[in-house]
Amino acid sequence: MLILICDAFDPGLPEKLARFGEVTNDMNRLGEADVALIRSKTKATAEWQKQAPNLKLIIRGGVGTDNIDKVAAKENGIRVHNTPKASGIAVAELAFAMMIAVPNHIIEAHNTMAAGEWAKKQLKRTELCGKKLGTVGIGNIARELAGRAAAFGMDVHFYDPYVDHCRPYEKCAGLAELFATCDYVSMHLPLTPETEHLIDEEILSGARDGIVVVNTGRGKTVDADAMVRALESGKVACYATDVWPSDPPPDDYPILKAPNVLMAPHIGASTRENLLRIGDEVEQIIDAFVKEA
Repeated sequence: MLILICDAFDPGLPEKLARFGEVTNDMNRLGEADVALIRSKTKATAEWQKQAPNLKLIIRGGVGTDNIDKVAAKENGIRVHNTPKASGIAVAELAFAMMIAVPNHIIEAHNTMAAGEWAKKQLKRTELCGKKLGTVGIGNIARELAGRAAAFGMDVHFYDPYVDHCRPYEKCAGLAELFATCDYVSMHLPLTPETEHLIDEEILSGARDGIVVVNTGRGKTVDADAMVRALESGKVACYATDVWPSDPPPDDYPILKAPNVLMAPHIGASTRENLLRIGDEVEQIIDAFVKEA
């Protein structure tokens, strides 16, 4: 068995996987590979899969699989797996860090100090305690975030059409209600035809005034033009995002020049600990695959 590591994983992973066969990161050997390990950089399109006639298994190190043509994979007899449990802590901690940074003006405080300014009177903080957080989706990452928010005294609600109960958190009747009643909203959605531009002009226009929106899910779940208009009007106080329509986004992507944004270059899953957890899940998936063969 040839295992091809296409993207950045933990450096110790090849040694872990050596018991299953040969492990390489030489992309010139795609045509020989039985197993391909990818993250967000590699796009496993139908054309890419054609270059890998021996491929039997694609493992996406991370949560989403929208960078894999799953229809083509099914037609080609290729199994597709991801590592949904591994990234929960890493991404939730980044989302929560953004939620802390915004009301405490951490970026502005640092930048003004570095510029020799003393902005003590201008920087007015607010607290997370007592505020209402709504999560869009209530999967592994959102639940990790919810626990941290509750520990800070936040009132946590969620909206997920596929989940009826997630105690002790209360479900909102719909997405519009969640945006209309919450002080903070954190996005935790995969990218599908149903979720693309789900957060649009209608949802944002009905949002609570001064809402803060955090997105560590997928960039395209938010209509960028609608978000910019909401930021410019003050309807949305801040949009904090780690996710983009592509990595990196195009230079003309409107969020890049919008006011009141907090941006990160898709680093949510990029912790040392998370890479180790991803490696453990990858090993388990390949072990099960080999035993079934």
